[in-house]
Amino acid sequence: MAGTGAKAAVGFLVAGVLAVVFGTVLTFVGPIIIDDQIVKNTVIDPNNDMSYTMWKDIPVPFYMSVYFFNVLNPKEILTGEKPMVEQRGPYVYRKRCQKDNITFHPNDTVSYREYRQYYFEPSMSAGNESDVVTIPNMLVLGAAVMMETLPYAFRLMISATFKTFNEGPFLTKTVEELMWGYDSKLVDFLNKYLPGMLPSSGKFGLFAEFNNSNTGLFTIFTGQDDIRKVHKVDSWNGLTELSYWRTPQANMINGTAGQMWPPFMTKESTLPFYSPDACRSLELVYQRPGEFKGVPLYRYVAPKTMFANGIDYPPNEGFCPCRKSGLLNVSSCRHNSPVFISHPHFFNADLSLLDTVLGLNPNEDEHGLFIDIHPQTGVPLNVSIRLQLNLLMKRVSGITETGKISEVVMPMIWFEERGNIDGPVLTTFHTNLVVLPTVMEYMQYGFIALGLVTVVIAVLVHRRLKVQPQKTARQFREGQNHLSPVR
Repeated sequence: MAGTGAKAAVGFLVAGVLAVVFGTVLTFVGPIIIDDQIVKNTVIDPNNDMSYTMWKDIPVPFYMSVYFFNVLNPKEILTGEKPMVEQRGPYVYRKRCQKDNITFHPNDTVSYREYRQYYFEPSMSAGNESDVVTIPNMLVLGAAVMMETLPYAFRLMISATFKTFNEGPFLTKTVEELMWGYDSKLVDFLNKYLPGMLPSSGKFGLFAEFNNSNTGLFTIFTGQDDIRKVHKVDSWNGLTELSYWRTPQANMINGTAGQMWPPFMTKESTLPFYSPDACRSLELVYQRPGEFKGVPLYRYVAPKTMFANGIDYPPNEGFCPCRKSGLLNVSSCRHNSPVFISHPHFFNADLSLLDTVLGLNPNEDEHGLFIDIHPQTGVPLNVSIRLQLNLLMKRVSGITETGKISEVVMPMIWFEERGNIDGPVLTTFHTNLVVLPTVMEYMQYGFIALGLVTVVIAVLVHRRLKVQPQKTARQFREGQNHLSPVR
């Protein structure tokens, strides 16, 4: 009986020690296994069906919501009064992105062009594409500013040309025409006699170049040689730096293409990316932790310095000539047209900009941009990129269409591109990157706890077996003494 108990005690002890050792080993090996799986699933590799397909054809729906600033007092603006606008929208478009011309290179990079198409979603919109909106006429007011330094006689001739083609300072068109283009005899004339002056031939529209187009030839790192470089841009259209801006720093192409980032991010990490539409590299900064449908995340937002001028933030001097903080002058990459990018409603901009236009109400919830990232993988979970397109308007002598317009940076439209992981993609993501690591973590501590309990049981059994013979011997001696004859 004692031999059986001793064997049980030894068995419990061995099992307990093994469980503690296994749990301890799992504590160190588990995170390594998880990190190794993350690396394998983050590298851009055609042999990895799930991650490669997710990179090649973004499996989640993306939407672009467009808001117009409908001008309420166009006649009064021409007499020098403040512009008064009302926001119209959203007009929502489903965005489809697909990478094509994918070519892998021996230096662990891959080249591709990403094509984008937009489809109107009436059920998600606050109106129809047939809605009529009044906005500044870029062809007239933009050209006027561009011609400001030309000889007076030439400006008179330009003004006469506008009149010939019945082009005024403001446009009243349907949303569809303003978005995707409308027929203009002036555009036909300029493309015929001044080729290259306009960004596109054919119809003129604010997003005419976007639909059925691509964002240029990106070459990015696959991460095969160094996972810290995955998704980072090696070149864009064959360029490793830009020529739009005034300093080497401003012309740098930094970060990724803006869709994914390298894994294993910390709160000190930033989100740098190159935006062909903004003609520059941008960088978001960490704001706070959070959770999206059970998946942990880091929220990154635009710093107030993103569109600050060179006086308020000297590193931005290279993006000048600047105006008030909150505006990015993109004329150098937009055929010198006086176009500026900002946050919607001049959010995070110099407050004086709000004094020049009536009808703006900026707030972070509606107008701030953010990207929610799963820090372990660098995969965006929830994205909202919000930007505003503005036109510099002013009186230009000789061009009578400008009347007595007070100089103002005029909001025209703002748009939000948003999307989030959902459905089967979210389920797979949650299972592989949240549930399994959590199960593994509980397992390692479970094994350690079970092992310690088993060792304690083994010790108790051993002590009991050790105490039992002593007790039996003592009882035997006492019995013998009791039975001994009295002398």
